[in-house]
Amino acid sequence: MAAQRKKKVIKSTAPRKRKAPVRRKESVTKSNAFTHYSDFLFSNENYMFVGGGFLLIVVGMFLMSGGHMPDDETWDPNIIYSFRRVTLAPIVILIGLALPILGIFRK
Repeated sequence: MAAQRKKKVIKSTAPRKRKAPVRRKESVTKSNAFTHYSDFLFSNENYMFVGGGFLLIVVGMFLMSGGHMPDDETWDPNIIYSFRRVTLAPIVILIGLALPILGIFRK
């Protein structure tokens, strides 16, 4: 049989220092239904625009209402086709429709 050689064991002179394991500190926060989200999608200003728009739509509908004749025998086109019903009320309603859109897209 062949002679077996001894294996050389290399020992380092300087001992290695192990690094301490990194531990992450978990943030301790109390979470409930109101503080779960840190950032909401809409701000208070956005809701004001949407609410103001719906209010203008309702005001425009009230401006457009009415127009009954004082007497059943007479018909006055100036009461039905007045500036308030034909021009002012639709403009107020269109502004009321544009405000919620502006409130939704505003960031």
